[in-house]
Amino acid sequence: MKVTRGLRAVPGILREDLWTVARDPLPRMPWLGRLPHGHVVLFAVIMGWLNAAERQGHYSPNVTLVSLLVVLQSAAVLLVLSRPIPGWWLSTAVLFVSAALPGNGFSLGGVGPWNIAQVVLHTLVLFLLALRVRPRIAAEALVLTLLAAVVNLALVPMDRGGDPNLVAVSYATAVVLGTALRGRRVARARLVEQEGITAEERARRTLLEERNRIARELHDVVAHHMSVISIQSQVAPHLVENPSDELKENLAGIRRSAVEALTELRRVLGVLRSEDALADGVRHAPQPTLDRLEELVDTVRGTGIAVDVEIAGERRTLPPGIELSAFRIVQEALSNVMRHAPGTEVRVEIGYHPDGLTVWVVNTAPDRLAPPSPGAGHGLLGMRERVAMLRGELATGPMPDGGYEVAAVLPMREASPAPAVTPAAGPTETAEDTA
Repeated sequence: MKVTRGLRAVPGILREDLWTVARDPLPRMPWLGRLPHGHVVLFAVIMGWLNAAERQGHYSPNVTLVSLLVVLQSAAVLLVLSRPIPGWWLSTAVLFVSAALPGNGFSLGGVGPWNIAQVVLHTLVLFLLALRVRPRIAAEALVLTLLAAVVNLALVPMDRGGDPNLVAVSYATAVVLGTALRGRRVARARLVEQEGITAEERARRTLLEERNRIARELHDVVAHHMSVISIQSQVAPHLVENPSDELKENLAGIRRSAVEALTELRRVLGVLRSEDALADGVRHAPQPTLDRLEELVDTVRGTGIAVDVEIAGERRTLPPGIELSAFRIVQEALSNVMRHAPGTEVRVEIGYHPDGLTVWVVNTAPDRLAPPSPGAGHGLLGMRERVAMLRGELATGPMPDGGYEVAAVLPMREASPAPAVTPAAGPTETAEDTA
């Protein structure tokens, strides 16, 4: 039953696979470009000339038809370069018709009803076909080609030398070789595609990990301010003589909101927190600020790298987010120096300005090659994320003398007070709403 059903499905499968004029050009070679295409064209011309030479003096009643078949046999090779299925159909039909013509004969010998040039040209057609189509389609084309050859041998007397089995072996070898090369090309293309997807996913994962790290660090900064708000709102009623019930109620609402915000922050931190033991052990440590810059620089100097620090402008306390980001940028820049620029000299400049902070870290050219660094670093990515979070600017790149620089501008944008409006003007729009 299954065999009968399978046989009934064969015509539909063959029609779907082989009854098409779809265009599928032979791809360019990575190094040779279209040079192989030119070789195929030249080979088809030479074989066409040999095909015509082998038929010289024969088919006298059908000279025009024979000449047309010779041209079409070579044209099939050219057609298969862009449309493999129609090219194979043309070559098979020409091979069949030329073998069935009366008075068949060759001056240079052949195999059965075909001459050597015909067999070689059709072998090339099958090879080029197998390079582009699926293995099943190539196998179907091979089977139909062999069936056409069997019919030719049954209709035409075998009065010339040569073993027809060699023709079958030649055709089968071309299909197997072409299918193997196509499989290798497809596997290589899929590998390149997979490597691209893997690199994209790795970059995306790295970005998310760095953002999570920044979020965990900023949690402490926000939590500190919310804790201050909660404590101040609890203490404020005791600092006012005879506070009204309305004031107590408002302050109590502020405290409840602050406590709820702290609770939500802890939940978010629990989601973002890494599962590794190191992150779990240091998540309660206070976040560093520029007050620890000298400590960081002393650590780097202990590795043998000369570091010069210069503070420009009037040093003052900045918002914790800017302090933390500036410290991390300097830390990542110095880490990159230790990994990639051994024996260099580093200059760190911190500039305090009325509207923000500038960070500049530059190193000279290393005096020797750095050992390979294991893994992919997140340093520059982390810097970009921190600067983008503060709506600042970051510039990184090599210096003309072979060194490297990292320059960051961290603006300090304070929210402007909400404009006073009358009740009829509608809801108040704050700076946060505008942002």
